[in-house]
Amino acid sequence: MKNANTVGSLTEKQHAFIIGTMLGDGYMSCKTHAYIKICHSIHQQKYVDWKYSILSSFVQTPPKTYKGNEERIGYRFCTRSLPILTPYYTLFYGLNKRKHIPRNLQLSPFSLAVWFMDDGAQNRKSVYFNTQQFSREDQEYLLHVLKETFQLEGTLNKDKKYFRIRLFQESAQRLKSIIQKYVPEYMRYKFPL
Repeated sequence: MKNANTVGSLTEKQHAFIIGTMLGDGYMSCKTHAYIKICHSIHQQKYVDWKYSILSSFVQTPPKTYKGNEERIGYRFCTRSLPILTPYYTLFYGLNKRKHIPRNLQLSPFSLAVWFMDDGAQNRKSVYFNTQQFSREDQEYLLHVLKETFQLEGTLNKDKKYFRIRLFQESAQRLKSIIQKYVPEYMRYKFPL
């Protein structure tokens, strides 16, 4: 990816990363300006450090461990509250302050890779995206974006009482070929067989 700026002083890679992580496990909050919070299990320390390496120019304190609920140990960092991040908050949270999928979403292969590393899971030859946090309409729109942008086809699959995206086997293999070069070795266990 180019290092050219795309939004203020964000590189294309940082912009694509933010889009991907907002589809996945990323969280934003905003008072005057927005910030991004990245939290994962301590078992994903290398992954959090990789994320930190992408956003480090916007972070004051490097990732740290923390104790969560039920003895869970996590690893996290937050960016500073910055005007450059506020448009992403507006895009993904809007006026109701609840995370949703913007209807002008544009995915790059790198955004797709980050989203997959956050929320993807393999099930033999298939792939799931754990999109249960989004409305059914948002998930149907994500299926549309995947098909239009990358020719990836799938369906909504019921997981207990919520739906999530499941790619068809052929599309799961295509996904792998699209994002493989962006996925660090330690995250490739998520790829379909």
